[in-house]
Amino acid sequence: MSTVPGADKKILAGILGIVLGWTGAQRFVLGDVTGGIIRLLLTLACGLGWVIGLIEGIIYLTKSDEEFVATYIDGDKAWF
Repeated sequence: MSTVPGADKKILAGILGIVLGWTGAQRFVLGDVTGGIIRLLLTLACGLGWVIGLIEGIIYLTKSDEEFVATYIDGDKAWF
């Protein structure tokens, strides 16, 4: 188990991005409500939200715990 605070969200956000990325669920888990709503609207408008979610999920899972926390928890990076 990781000792990096915030790293516990990495696996959940990654899996949600891959499986339910079209809903923006991974962004909601990371505390980015605006990003989650944008992903959902992109899906409803043109069907592209699932592609973004899939890419984000893969990126989350391939980062180290430290990188993930620095980028998406502490850095609040909203896209990729």
